[in-house]
Amino acid sequence: MPRVTRRTLLASGSLTLGGAVLSNVLSLRAAEPARSRSTSVIFVTMGGGASQFETFDPKPDAPSEYRGEFDGISTALPGFQFCELLPELAKASGRLAIVRSVHHEQASHIAEHIVETGYDLTNFSSTREGDMPSIGSAVSRVRGAGGSSGIPAYVSLPRHHAYSNPHWLGAQHHFFAVDGDPNAAAFAVDNLALSNLLTVDRLRDRRALQTAFGARSTLEDRHGAAGVIDAFSQQAFDLITGEKARRAFRIGDEDPRLRDRYGRNAFGQRLLLARRLVEAEVPYVTVRLFDWDDHSELPKLMRVRGPMFDTGVAALIDDLHQRGMQRNVLVVAMGEFGRTPRINPNRGRDHYPGVNSILLSGGRYQMGQVIGATDRHGIAVSHAPYRPQNVITMVYQHLGIDAGLAFKDYSGRPRYLLEERGVIKELI
Repeated sequence: MPRVTRRTLLASGSLTLGGAVLSNVLSLRAAEPARSRSTSVIFVTMGGGASQFETFDPKPDAPSEYRGEFDGISTALPGFQFCELLPELAKASGRLAIVRSVHHEQASHIAEHIVETGYDLTNFSSTREGDMPSIGSAVSRVRGAGGSSGIPAYVSLPRHHAYSNPHWLGAQHHFFAVDGDPNAAAFAVDNLALSNLLTVDRLRDRRALQTAFGARSTLEDRHGAAGVIDAFSQQAFDLITGEKARRAFRIGDEDPRLRDRYGRNAFGQRLLLARRLVEAEVPYVTVRLFDWDDHSELPKLMRVRGPMFDTGVAALIDDLHQRGMQRNVLVVAMGEFGRTPRINPNRGRDHYPGVNSILLSGGRYQMGQVIGATDRHGIAVSHAPYRPQNVITMVYQHLGIDAGLAFKDYSGRPRYLLEERGVIKELI
C-alpha cells in the first residue's frame, strides 16, 4: 500500500476510512473503473440468529413447548401467519417473499461466515478474519463505487467485527463503516467529518497548498508514484467536500414524520440512512441488528426487538415503493441460523441450523409468497429446501453480477465469488 506522510494526512484534514487513510484506500482502486448500475441491495443481518417461531414461521397448533408464548396473526397472504410481534410486516406481506426452508449444518456462530461470504469457514485459526472475501467486498470489486461521486460501494451500518473482509480482492474493497447512532441529535459520520477548526473553505486552501508542493515533488519522482497518490488524494478530497456524498449521509434532511415511521431508534434510522445511500447509487449496504442470540428470556427480549424490527423494515419497504425504487432495490433480512424447536429451561431457544426463515422484498423477483415449509413442530424442512448460498445467488443476480466470476487468491488459485450457487426458482 502506498505510504502517506503525516504532513499529507494533516493537509487533507485527516480523511480516514475504517481506520485507514482514505486516499490510501482509494489509491488501490486504480485498475478498477466504476460501473454505474441502477440496482442495489440492503442486507439486514439479524446477528445471533433470529427465531423462526417468533418471526415468520409460528406454529400455533404445536404443543406449548414448541409454540412458545406468542400467537400467530393473519397476513395479507391467505393461509399464512406471522408472529403477532410483526403486524406491520404481516400487512405488507404482499410485497414480501418469505423463505421458510433455509438450512445448513453449522450450529456455531461461525455460521455467520456463510451469510457474509457464501462459504463455510474452513480456517478456524482466525475466527474473526474469516477465509473468504465478503459479499459486499465482491460487489465493490465488480461494480465499483456508485456513480462518479466517490461514494463508497460497500457501506456497513454499523461496522462488523467478523467476516466482512475483502481478503485477496484488495483492501480498497473494505466496507465504509458508519458507527454513530443516526437517531442521535448530534449524529455525524466520523469518517467524513472535518475537525472543528477546519472548514471546507480552509480545506480547499490547504489542498491548493498541497498541490503546489506536490508539483515540485513530482519533478523528482522517477517512478510516477507521486502522480498516482495525488490522483487518489484528490478522490478522497472530493468525497469529503463533494455535495452528493455529504448529502447522502445527512439524515437530518428527512421529514421528521418519515423518520418517526421508521422508528426513533438506531436500527430504524440506519434503515432510513440505507435508503438514502442506495438512492445515491451505493450498490451494497448492510444494516446490522445484533443480539438475536436469545438463549434465555426470549419473550422479554423479543417484545422489544420484534416491534422495532417490524416497524423499521415495514417502513423501509413502503418507502421504497412510494419512491418507485422497489424494482431496483432488493431488501434481504436473515441471520446465521434459526432457533431450536423446543423452548429450553431458561425460556429461550438455542442455535439451530436445521431451519431458518428469511425475508426478501423487491428486485425483479416474484413477491407475495411464502416459499418452502417446515413440519408441524418446526423441526425439519418439509418442502422446497434451500441453503444460504441460494439466497446469495439471488443477491448477485439482482446486482447483475455473475457469481461464477473467479479472482486469484493469495496463492494464485482462482476462487469463485460463490462456489455453491443455484437460484430460488420460485422467485424467478
